[in-house]
Amino acid sequence: MVASEVRALFAVASRPEVVSLAGGMPNVSALPLDRIGEIVQEVVAEQGPTALQYGSAQGDAVLREQICEVMSLEGIEADADDVIVTVGSQQALDLVTRVFVDPGDVVLCEAPTYVTAINTFAAFQADIRHIAIDDDGVIPEALEETLARLTAEGRTVKFFYTIPNFQNPGGVTLSSERRRRVLEICQRYGLLVLEDNPYGLLRYEGDPERPLRADAPDNVIYLGSFSKTLSPGFRIGWALAPSAVRAKLVLAAESAMLSHSTFNQMVVGRYLSTHPWREQIKDFNEMYRERRDAMFGALDALMPAGTTWTRPEGGFFVWVTLPEGLDAKAMLPRAVSERVAYVPGTGFYAGDEGHRHMRLSFCYPTPEQIREGVRRLVGVIKSETSLRDTFGSTSVPPTSGSDAPTPDIP
Repeated sequence: MVASEVRALFAVASRPEVVSLAGGMPNVSALPLDRIGEIVQEVVAEQGPTALQYGSAQGDAVLREQICEVMSLEGIEADADDVIVTVGSQQALDLVTRVFVDPGDVVLCEAPTYVTAINTFAAFQADIRHIAIDDDGVIPEALEETLARLTAEGRTVKFFYTIPNFQNPGGVTLSSERRRRVLEICQRYGLLVLEDNPYGLLRYEGDPERPLRADAPDNVIYLGSFSKTLSPGFRIGWALAPSAVRAKLVLAAESAMLSHSTFNQMVVGRYLSTHPWREQIKDFNEMYRERRDAMFGALDALMPAGTTWTRPEGGFFVWVTLPEGLDAKAMLPRAVSERVAYVPGTGFYAGDEGHRHMRLSFCYPTPEQIREGVRRLVGVIKSETSLRDTFGSTSVPPTSGSDAPTPDIP
């Protein structure tokens, strides 16, 4: 097990003088907090004896029906019996890996990919192999080539992990044509697909793509979460799995934590049944669109030549590629001394890759803070570029004063 570079950054990014473009924290201040407080009181008053008791490892039956309604917005038809409520979608990742992966098994995932997924797969001693992506998502030819090579080597490949919508960290979305190709390739090789979709409803422009699970219900485990569309504090996610897999996931959940928080599930369930949550998601989308556009505007106006970035249609993240010769991880101490934080790209790969990349998050800061954060970041990039051109290196330490904050990263 290893520390997450994203988590290690939180201590730095939370300092009030630092503009954090690092963590993907939802802006929960936009929630109707008064109404949520009332819902909590109603659950205690009306359902207290049940809400405060042990529950099922599969999750509350009413909430599982409501989760099916949420998934139907993207075209998934599901039975509540095949839904497992989890402690955020992160626990679902852990349970699927626990059920399927033996030490040395291969797990395929995008390059780059979600940092904590990498840590989860590594904790179960999986051999993580990356598949290249571009602006249209994972490249099917790269997936097929990798599978052919591993099959010829006699390797056991357990599943392909993908974030097809507004990918974390890349921000890219898998195109409809590539979705068909990816499913065809995985079905031909008998490979399970693990589809992680925490951002799917947070679309700010363009038309939604059909989930992989909607077209291959027997070959895809679908992961969802209320962390981005409601609140991460409730820690409610889910997995939708084929029946045979679902039974194993429930057993794994029972051994891991016995049962979920019945109280939290009932609060979320009452929110979904009494509050116009679809309208709330629209409000979130308007707020996040404004923040994304503020980041695009600042990047377009200020970033030096040689820097490129993705242009996501939704989600929380922009993936930046620095000019040749710059190292985002080596540059981070100087950036923090200039009071701006980001996540270096190295954390999103299983190997020693991603040094020219960084992930910027636009979901939490205000548009004004985003513009100021990008301004500070551009100053750091220009300074590092000058050092590279002068000394052939960007290893000169920051000189912003003895009291400059030091990033708490490994």
